[in-house]
Amino acid sequence: MNRRAILAIARKDIQAITANLQVWLPMLIVPLILGIGLPLGLVLAFRFGAESLAPADVQAMLAWLDKLPAGELAAVLSTMTELNQKLIYVGTNYMLAPFFLIIPLMTASVIAADSFAGEKERGTLETLLFAPVDLRSLFTGKVLASLVPAVVISLVTFLLCALSVNLAAWPLFHRVFFPQFNWLPLMLLVIPGVALLAILLNVFVSARVATFQAAYQMGGTVVLPVLLLVVGQATGALVLSGLVVTLVGLVVAAIDVLLLWQVLRHMNRNQLFASQVR
Repeated sequence: MNRRAILAIARKDIQAITANLQVWLPMLIVPLILGIGLPLGLVLAFRFGAESLAPADVQAMLAWLDKLPAGELAAVLSTMTELNQKLIYVGTNYMLAPFFLIIPLMTASVIAADSFAGEKERGTLETLLFAPVDLRSLFTGKVLASLVPAVVISLVTFLLCALSVNLAAWPLFHRVFFPQFNWLPLMLLVIPGVALLAILLNVFVSARVATFQAAYQMGGTVVLPVLLLVVGQATGALVLSGLVVTLVGLVVAAIDVLLLWQVLRHMNRNQLFASQVR
């Protein structure tokens, strides 16, 4: 592969992103809502609103907490006497995790959907396909242009989330309680893995459709598995502990390897040109 070509392609795609409001606006709105607004709203709602809950609601929340699997989480919750402390601790450290995965998924999907379909709409695909660059270098450059912003935005959002959550809940905990250990494999293994998964799917799809919108809509289905994690935790059947998060990351990594092999195996210059140029 050509390293200079890879960096040039990645740089070109990132510059195209910054110039396209349709691409970078969702990349800012989704992290602000899911990574900062949602956690901060959750903390403030439980901090100031837990005491005003109806008895039936309190009992329902206590029953939900009792459904959580026994283990380290149950031991930590047993040391807390206030309901709002328990709800904030579980909500931020565990319930928030699946929602946070949507940030790299959506960010990577938006950029990757623009990778080939966007080239067609801008009328630059023909030039790119005729350039003296091997297809693997072209593909790698576009993957980097999607992966790096997705991971960086996720990490920055995570730092801002941790800062705002701990400041908002400081009067209750008087210590840094977020994040816990389960967020380490989430940030270092799962988030890069799901971002790469979204990129591979969207690059494959966007190479075969004519518009950015079509590629983005088809690639957006990668969010569906995240909803299963949300449902699992909401019912108390699943807790994203450090072990569970690590296992999820390994499964995602295995899927990435398989999908990468399939994408590279089926992608060729003539097919791209025939499907895009009319």
